[in-house]
Amino acid sequence: MKRSSVLMSTIGAVTLAALAHGASAQETLTINSFGGSYEQTHRDLVITPFEEMYNVKVEVVTAYSADTLAQLRAQKDNPQFDVVHFSGGLEHAAAAEGLLSPIEPSELSNYDQMYSFAVAGLDKGIGPTYSTAVIGLLYNTDEISEAPTSWKDIADEAYADHVLITDAASNTYGLLGFLMLNQVAGGSLDDIEPGLDFVKGILPTSTVVSKSPEIQQNFAQGNARIAPYAQDYAYTLTKAGLPVKFVQPDEGGVLAPITVNLVAGTKKRDLALKFIDFSIRAEASKGWAEALRYTPTNKNAELSEEVASQVVYGEEDVAKLVTFDANEIAAKRSAWNEAWSRAIAK
Repeated sequence: MKRSSVLMSTIGAVTLAALAHGASAQETLTINSFGGSYEQTHRDLVITPFEEMYNVKVEVVTAYSADTLAQLRAQKDNPQFDVVHFSGGLEHAAAAEGLLSPIEPSELSNYDQMYSFAVAGLDKGIGPTYSTAVIGLLYNTDEISEAPTSWKDIADEAYADHVLITDAASNTYGLLGFLMLNQVAGGSLDDIEPGLDFVKGILPTSTVVSKSPEIQQNFAQGNARIAPYAQDYAYTLTKAGLPVKFVQPDEGGVLAPITVNLVAGTKKRDLALKFIDFSIRAEASKGWAEALRYTPTNKNAELSEEVASQVVYGEEDVAKLVTFDANEIAAKRSAWNEAWSRAIAK
């Protein structure tokens, strides 16, 4: 009995040691996310299900895009991140600096389900767009019975004194909206004068704001009836009880992509690629639309009628989306900011 007891104790000790080793050997993946309710949604849709499916631990560092880029630069020779998420186009700068790794289409099982714009930069190191905001027009449905159809509609005399313009120098959505107005007015990234002239033409009866809470305030107070801005913020306003709806004009809406990227030099490339692939599956794409009203980038995402009516959705509408070159924006933004500030000065 004693020998049996000793044997069982030994087996138990070995088993416990093996279990402990298994737990300590659990693979870890380090990523960033953007904090707050966004990060919670990120955990619900991607991070936690991924951990459960692959029995791994995902370490999340709360860091916005600019901070993440700074950390990648500082850690270039020994990256601490395996996967990074960017908004605002900073993935283009990171890829150009060799901080991100190209991805082969064959390395993503969901590649064929993606809209072409969402995977256009893989060979350059720009990861897939897993969700995207779209800039179009927000309008007050109590005051405007027929939805506007063109970006130029904000100059309609019917909206005089009730047009809201978001500052292009301090707000990324404001800049993208302005660039689209400029394009519709006949301008380009090499010539923003048509857009500046258009804005100056409506400034006497418009209000310029810099932050999204000011948009809500102006709609709530009845000062705003129409405003170029993002579909996800229209959802914020409707949740606050305001009669505001988003529409993509006939000339198209502007993409504001959010990307998931493979860090160059990661020692966990295979696991990182699994996470990226998991991030772009149809279920996640649908979830972002339902939770925050981002446009799905996976063609197989199926939305309810209610959600679909509040986002740019489906191949016909997605085909109208416009992308502006992020590297060119970065190179010219300082000069644009000065020109914009002069134009709106009163």
